[in-house]
Amino acid sequence: MPIPTHPSASPEDLKSALAGFCTGVAVITALGREGRPAGMAVQSFSSVSLDPPLVCFCPAHTSTTWPRIRAAGRFAVNVLAEDQRELCRRFTVSGGDKFAGTPWRPGGNGAPLLDGALATIECELTDVLDGGDHAIALGRVTSLTAHRDTGPLLYFRRTWGRLTIPRGARSGVRCVRSQGAGAS
Repeated sequence: MPIPTHPSASPEDLKSALAGFCTGVAVITALGREGRPAGMAVQSFSSVSLDPPLVCFCPAHTSTTWPRIRAAGRFAVNVLAEDQRELCRRFTVSGGDKFAGTPWRPGGNGAPLLDGALATIECELTDVLDGGDHAIALGRVTSLTAHRDTGPLLYFRRTWGRLTIPRGARSGVRCVRSQGAGAS
C-alpha cells in the first residue's frame, strides 16, 4: 500500500526537518553467498520488540549492497563507537572493497563482526516490508554482545558527532554476551 504524503512535504523539506533528529550509526554486514563480505552504514536502525527480540533497519531500494545482505538471510548490526568515523565513511560509499584494511571476524551466523564496535547484534532476516523508497528489514536477534564502554558515533544535522556525558555521570553500559531467544 502506498504511503500517503502531504503535498507540501518535498523530499528536501523532509530531509531538512529530520536532520534535527539525532541517530546512532551502525554498519550492517553479511557474508554473501559468494563468500565475500558485504556491508553498509545505516542510521535507520532500531529495536522493534523485546519478546520476540526483533530489530529493524531500512536500506534504500537503490542500494547495491542490500540485495547481497537480503540474499544471505542473516546479518550483523555493528553499532559504531565515537572513534569509528573513518570506518563509517568507508561503509557509506557505493562500490569498492569496503572491507579492505577493516579488521573483522565471523560471527556465529557467519556475518562479519567489526573490531572496535560498541556492540554487535547477530540476526536472522525474518521479513522485508515496503517502506516507500526504502525497504524495512526485520531481523530476529540470535546473539548479541556489548563490547566497549565508550560513547556512540552519532549523526545529527548531516554530520557525525559524539555524546558528551556530564562529568561524574555513569554511562550504565555493561559489557555482556547473551544468546537471544530461540537461538540455536
